[in-house]
Amino acid sequence: MDDLKQATCVPCRGGVPPLTAAEIAELRPHAPAWDVVERDGILRLERAFAFKDFRAALDFTVEVGELAEREQHHPDIHLSWGKVVVETWTHKIRGLHRNDFILAAKTETLYAGSAKA
Repeated sequence: MDDLKQATCVPCRGGVPPLTAAEIAELRPHAPAWDVVERDGILRLERAFAFKDFRAALDFTVEVGELAEREQHHPDIHLSWGKVVVETWTHKIRGLHRNDFILAAKTETLYAGSAKA
């Protein structure tokens, strides 16, 4: 299994099927703290991150935004006091793509280096 933290998101223009349950299971070890959730009939990856205060949460939000710009794969980011929820799925295919797991794995690396406590 390759390390998704070293991979790069590839533009998804649609026309490819969302990941199957077996493909999701294969990629899950790259984002073990993330939940696969279904909302509005669409599978998504979601994770809540805890922080000591609003400033630390805001700084992390900006880091995730910069990562998303570099990868050209943009999650929904929900910021509140001491908490950031990142939710990713591939809109063009209305489901999960390998890019979502790449973004999740790289977001974990950002979190590991952030000021949480």
